[in-house]
Amino acid sequence: MKRILVIDDEEWLREMVQMALMQRGYEVIEAQNGVVGVERARKELPDLVLCDVNMEKMDGYATLSALRGDSATATIPFILMTGLADNAGMRQGMELGADDYLPKPFTLDGLYAAVEARLKKAQTVQAHAQGALADLRSNISMMLPHELRTPLNGILAYGEMLATDPGSLTPEEIADMGQTISQSGRALQRLIETFLAYSQLEMIGTDPQKIASLRGKPTIEAAQLIEREAQRIAEEAKRPADLQLRLSPVTVPISDEYFTKLVGELTHNAFKFSTAGTPVTVTLSAAPEATVISISDRGRGLTPDQITKIGAFMQFDRKTHEQQGLGLGLTIARRLAEIHGGALTVQSEFGAGTTATVKFPIVK
Repeated sequence: MKRILVIDDEEWLREMVQMALMQRGYEVIEAQNGVVGVERARKELPDLVLCDVNMEKMDGYATLSALRGDSATATIPFILMTGLADNAGMRQGMELGADDYLPKPFTLDGLYAAVEARLKKAQTVQAHAQGALADLRSNISMMLPHELRTPLNGILAYGEMLATDPGSLTPEEIADMGQTISQSGRALQRLIETFLAYSQLEMIGTDPQKIASLRGKPTIEAAQLIEREAQRIAEEAKRPADLQLRLSPVTVPISDEYFTKLVGELTHNAFKFSTAGTPVTVTLSAAPEATVISISDRGRGLTPDQITKIGAFMQFDRKTHEQQGLGLGLTIARRLAEIHGGALTVQSEFGAGTTATVKFPIVK
């Protein structure tokens, strides 16, 4: 049974709404003002709040703001009831996070329609969130053990052989083992650094002062930085001949450190999901209203559905394609772009390739 909290300083209206909603099978909680309403909402955690705008002690806007500011009640659907549904008031309510307005006087059919629409939408959002959480759990449980064990196995196995029986090994075998240990160590290092970078960006994204500070540190020699980082990754992938650079001398509103990370993640993905002998093209240019960096490959590409599901710890077709990494590359690049006032878009055709494009504001 869905529980609805009705907050209004007019007792007759609360009773009328309560009777009407109970006839539809809802459980109804009442509160005579915003102060009591906030307390009851935090205690009862209703499925929906119906709240009058004009009340003494705490009006509807203050009540809404208090509930949206509390993590326990922030996502509860909230409908404002008012006899003064002017544009300014509606805009104020929507900016505070109201889900709907119910103008007074309202009919029972209008009340039912508003309540049922909000509850249905909340149910849809919850189902989507649960599905996304299930996908996240599945991806993490599938990839983390593999990604951690693969480099560790190489390090431990060859390390043990070198420690227990070095005399039986030729110099060439020792060199090969050392190279494998070094490669495995770098893979593990990248795994750890990528996870730490993602965690750091999620914290930065909630700090307006930190965001403002970061936007004041531009990269002036962006073309040279891209060239160095892209060539390094191409060499690491043993595909230097596949790299194509088309770089203009522009400034981007992101620090050297974070711009290197953004370029690195997108370029790494382009080489990772394409085959040797196909080009990876990195372009940097200045458009009239933005600075644009794009990285294209001719790899296996993504379907439209996969593009909409890009997110943290998300990998596609992992059961049919051997992959390494946490699936965080595009998410990190997107967060870096957003924190610095830009945006990342992905265009892809399954079986034909992918282009990731980041647009930054022009540095004045």
